[in-house]
Amino acid sequence: MLSVERFDIAGREVWIGVVHSEKIQGITFSLEREQFERNVKRLTGFLERRGVEVNTKPAESRYPSLVRDVILGRVENFEVLRELSLEGLTPFERRVYEWLTKNVKRGSVITYGNLAKAVGTSPRAIGGAMKRNPYPIVVPCHRVVAHDGIGYYTPRLEEKMFLLEIEGVKGWTSSRRT
Repeated sequence: MLSVERFDIAGREVWIGVVHSEKIQGITFSLEREQFERNVKRLTGFLERRGVEVNTKPAESRYPSLVRDVILGRVENFEVLRELSLEGLTPFERRVYEWLTKNVKRGSVITYGNLAKAVGTSPRAIGGAMKRNPYPIVVPCHRVVAHDGIGYYTPRLEEKMFLLEIEGVKGWTSSRRT
């Protein structure tokens, strides 16, 4: 099922979509409706390529509001881990996402290199895992930054900056260096 809601967060329109069955299979969001629709297609395509059975029939659920509450800091990221299906993830991705979600709290960041050291891999492998993250916001890939700037973000850097600014991490949002 696909649950979609639009929220006003910090004066911006934020579209949040959650693909779910028994649990959350994937999350997407955007600050623009057209980008959001592209993100939904990208997410469902990714999940299907990973062997996840996806049903995009519209359905109401509490999941978009739960994701909004994570953005606003009403719910801690790690509290939502049990709601994620983790379907289609590699063991490596699962290890990285769980470590990141449990250890990098709201209002803080970690570099690709430091996250790589923490889980015993390379910064490039971390970058790939962040790009493939099907649970943005809950698995806070936006909190992973380059050592010399904000780093990349899929699909758009504007969303990473928005999330970090909401969390009060303004020092990293002033750099557009990628």
